[in-house]
Amino acid sequence: MRVLAALSVSLIAAGCGKPDGDTAASRPAAPSTSVKPTEQASPTPRLALSYDGGVLVLDAETLRQVADIPLDGFVRLNSAANGRHVLVSQSDGFAVLDLGTWTNRHGDHGHHYTAPPKLTDIRFGGAEPGHVVAHDDMLTLFSDGTGAVDVVDPAKLLKGDTAARNATVTTPHHGVAVARADGTMVVSVGDEETRSGAVILDGTGVPVATNESCPGLHGEAAAAGGVLTFGCQDGILIVRGNDIRKVASPDPYGRIGNQAGSDVSPVVLGDYKTDPDAELERPRRFTLTDTTTGTLRVVPIDASYSFRSLDRGPKGEAVILGTDGHLHVFDPVTARRTAHIAVIGAWTEPDEWQSPMPNLHIQDGIAYVSDPAAQRLVAVNLADGATVAQTQLAHPTVELTGVSG
Repeated sequence: MRVLAALSVSLIAAGCGKPDGDTAASRPAAPSTSVKPTEQASPTPRLALSYDGGVLVLDAETLRQVADIPLDGFVRLNSAANGRHVLVSQSDGFAVLDLGTWTNRHGDHGHHYTAPPKLTDIRFGGAEPGHVVAHDDMLTLFSDGTGAVDVVDPAKLLKGDTAARNATVTTPHHGVAVARADGTMVVSVGDEETRSGAVILDGTGVPVATNESCPGLHGEAAAAGGVLTFGCQDGILIVRGNDIRKVASPDPYGRIGNQAGSDVSPVVLGDYKTDPDAELERPRRFTLTDTTTGTLRVVPIDASYSFRSLDRGPKGEAVILGTDGHLHVFDPVTARRTAHIAVIGAWTEPDEWQSPMPNLHIQDGIAYVSDPAAQRLVAVNLADGATVAQTQLAHPTVELTGVSG
């Protein structure tokens, strides 16, 4: 309990019990664009694709390029879960990218607008920004280099409010945190060398539950009913309320490091690796964990895949982009493959995870698949497997996400 006690003290000292405290890293809101917005008849979803040197912004329906925003260095992308913004992870924190599409709600209807995308001057977090988690209408940002946790209200961000609630983990590490609607927060436990599990903290930073039987904790997902999962080198943690349960892998080393959840399914999709000595393992099995029954199923697949290959369909389908260039669609309950859709050419996961590689992003029932080798983006309707759009890209891209507008 020594680590947890120190964690609790640090969180209290940092003001975890002051939910209205603003982060020092945030900036006053500024107008997102100097160009007058254009009203549209319906929402205009857009996509963001990172490359070495910037971010491409595309119309999600036509795949027409809307903007090319230059940025220095390697960046990562995460949707801000408000239909308009994307968080850009840079070396010194999370920057807010306005994709220039949004809806102003008025009771039972809304007015839809577009404007030129731009990088705002709003920033959160600190050095080595890591995981971004959208859960319970909140965004939780973890900065690996400082151990800082910033909690942002995405709906308020949409209205120009850049305030963030702060908590600080004692030891910086490659971690993850999830704020919950009941005021509690789930935070990884670790240091610069290791990660051992997760702790649930109440609104004042006091630990209410812990489980340190999760070596190498990495990644998270949310299933139906607000249940959370965190991957381990030998299984997975399931967090339901204030209970943390460990489900072991069938192999002594059975690492689940990346997961994809769905709010309409109790089953979480995860990767699965079994070679502790491999610098880069190209797995041919994946996992389906039922958070209701606590059962973990290892499922074979006739292609390997990468950590950018996992996503969920609108009905909770488990979707994997294989190195055979196909989308493999599985029923998460039966583990039966229900579709096998050819999208791009065969590919190989690169040795460096930061290198361009195919990426899967599912939005409004459309699976978007990037093909950096061909500098191409393909959009596939998951309902019937039909290609609805494709385009050439100006750059080989790395990451892909989108907003609904």
